[in-house]
Amino acid sequence: MSKIKTIDSESTFIVRNPVLRPGLPVETCRFEGDNLPTTTHFGYFHEEMLVGIVSVFEKSNANWQFDKQIQVRGMAVLDEFQKKGIGEKLMHNVIKLAKENQKKLIWFYARKNAVPFYERLNFHKRGTAFEIEGVGTHYMMYRLL
Repeated sequence: MSKIKTIDSESTFIVRNPVLRPGLPVETCRFEGDNLPTTTHFGYFHEEMLVGIVSVFEKSNANWQFDKQIQVRGMAVLDEFQKKGIGEKLMHNVIKLAKENQKKLIWFYARKNAVPFYERLNFHKRGTAFEIEGVGTHYMMYRLL
């Protein structure tokens, strides 16, 4: 049995650390705003085991003149559970949350190798690739709602 549930920020570290910060201290998994009341963390559970996560922040980006924006961070699925539709289900949950809260834009920084995944979900690149030190090449991506 699989399901998506709201989780606390500390619970995300079980997936954030090995997928997004491998070999780095768990403290590197803390994101600014993780514990704000406006931040939502979703966890995908497979047979009671947390295998995928995504965090949603109410944060605007000056590249867009919308006042109702959200930023996605920490999207991750454990290696052995990737390519099974879990990331897609998590992102559909994010889109649903955004629409329910009348948001106009979802934006985030995607790792270069994840860009095709997000493009299949109707997200678009904005600008050119850039480096996040210690993490890798990224693109800004967005989707208007």
